[in-house]
Amino acid sequence: QVQVVESGGGLVQPGGSLRLSCAASGSILDIYVMGWYRQTPGKPRELVATNTNNGNENYADSVRGRFTISRDNAKNTVYLQMNNLKREDTAVYYCYANNRLMTYWGQGTQVTVSS
Repeated sequence: QVQVVESGGGLVQPGGSLRLSCAASGSILDIYVMGWYRQTPGKPRELVATNTNNGNENYADSVRGRFTISRDNAKNTVYLQMNNLKREDTAVYYCYANNRLMTYWGQGTQVTVSS
């Protein structure tokens, strides 16, 4: 069984910071890319950030310069450091891991940015 588990979400005021973590475990080999999507009711799902196994990072325009994705390959774990959070960042954040054959998804962690 492969599991992808997110953690670190919560409630934060505008301008604050959160750090999300995502760990993939079980029978998963040679992870190529891990990343984050987010979903808010009434808005399309958005790919937030990705990190490949060679360290390349990609960001959505809406978060570039504020969010940083990093990865610990040995632990199959990816992190999303979110700074200067805005109300529009409120969403359920979903982590995924892809090994070129399959994509595995987490259950999501809620991030709420509100004063």
